Amino acid sequence: MPSRPRFVLDTSAILALRSNESGARRVEAILRSARSGRSHAYLSFMTRMELLYRIARDEGQEQAEMAVRLVDATGVQWVACEPEILEEAARIKAAGGLSVADAWIAATAVARDAVLVHKDPEFNRAGHVRQEQLRR
Repeated sequence: MPSRPRFVLDTSAILALRSNESGARRVEAILRSARSGRSHAYLSFMTRMELLYRIARDEGQEQAEMAVRLVDATGVQWVACEPEILEEAARIKAAGGLSVADAWIAATAVARDAVLVHKDPEFNRAGHVRQEQLRR
């Protein structure tokens, strides 16, 4: 039996879904597929932090907490800091071009052997990470 596709959703993908931007339908399809067991969808702990601070800054703490609860309800699997991810994030950061947060998120995709789904062209600097860039 073939293994199920694996996806790591970057913060930009979740925000696209939340704001119904370009790429929202693709993110929604990935989440539906994961919820039905046809694929796996992962989110880095760093994405949780980014969602909380960005939405709190722009819309208030209550909206931020509600947004994270909605993400939790999709059935995604949150990935905490693990030694393998830490080491990969350090390698990605050392190679240059990505923020610390983006290095953690990209490393999560590598560690989970997953495709990183995002709208951020800076991830193109992490050439060894399998990626699907959503239209901007």
